[in-house]
Amino acid sequence: MATAAHAAFSPVEITPDWEGFVRTIRRERVPDRVHFIELFIDPEVQEAIARRYGLLDGLRRDDPHWDEQFQIRLQRFLGYDYVRATCEGLAMRLKVLNAEDTSALKRAGGRQYVDEHKGPVTNWDEFEKFDWARVEHITTRQLEYFEKHLPDDMCVVAFGQIGHYAEMLNWLMGYETLCFALFNDRELVRAMFERLDHLYQAAVRTIVQFDRVKVIWGSDDMGFRSGTLISPADLREFVLPGHKALARIAHDAGRPYILHSCGKLSPILPDLVDDVRIDGKHSFEDTIGSVIEFKRKYGHKVAALGGIDVDFLCRSDETAIRRRVRETLAACQSEGGYCLGSGNSICNYIPVDHYLAMLDEGRKWRG
Repeated sequence: MATAAHAAFSPVEITPDWEGFVRTIRRERVPDRVHFIELFIDPEVQEAIARRYGLLDGLRRDDPHWDEQFQIRLQRFLGYDYVRATCEGLAMRLKVLNAEDTSALKRAGGRQYVDEHKGPVTNWDEFEKFDWARVEHITTRQLEYFEKHLPDDMCVVAFGQIGHYAEMLNWLMGYETLCFALFNDRELVRAMFERLDHLYQAAVRTIVQFDRVKVIWGSDDMGFRSGTLISPADLREFVLPGHKALARIAHDAGRPYILHSCGKLSPILPDLVDDVRIDGKHSFEDTIGSVIEFKRKYGHKVAALGGIDVDFLCRSDETAIRRRVRETLAACQSEGGYCLGSGNSICNYIPVDHYLAMLDEGRKWRG
């Protein structure tokens, strides 16, 4: 069923090639074809594609590994060389607000937003009482399944709850409280960073023990449209050392370390490239800077990942999307070190046909 459906969304067949994918991230050679990458695909989009193309046929939702089996089938169908997986036991309770989801593929239960004013850890007393995720609670059920059952031509990209230093400081304290704490109680911020760093380093050391994991993907939004969320100096003190440690663990284990981070990061991009030593940068927004500009400036040192702007994918027609993909590939693909994808992720408000048009045009590209 998946083979017949595959031809329905694109006439170009793709066989996963994790080795080519990793070589592309490492900038080792110009790839034979375009490789794809996404931070995540919203569950509503996954479900819509699966139902349209019969990808659920033969899968049993009562199987304890239904989701892992589905991810393998979906990722292969779409043309990715990997599945995404991570440890369990890293999540922590946050203070969230709910709002109605108004997208076409509406999310059950609405959307959730972290309270920007005040989180669950705003002082030393709350720090001591907070139910922190602990190293001893880390489990690897999903990684163990993929280690045994993932097809040989695919790999695992480890992501999710890895390296959220800036984000977790923001989410746990609340952005407003964090800004005050950086002035009034820097030792509390430092203690929180150290707690997070201990957890994330342990998680990545655990993850790299699995041979099928070939890429470590940290995720940590540090900026917004016109600047960094906290000062570059504070990022260098409380955030970048953590990513440098994770990159070192990944590199010592022979894996590249790529980073997703939203916002205008130009003040710290040299730090990320030359000190942290990321192998690839993800998240690009047209109102901040295009992936083509980044590739021209930093492509000789790190891979450029994604870059088809999310707002553009939402608002443009398929003809414009295909033209944008071709223009991006013409600028970024010829020297290697580029994977095609959205500027951020495939959200449930991106029309499914627009997403598939991006992938189809990438499949057809021959330079």
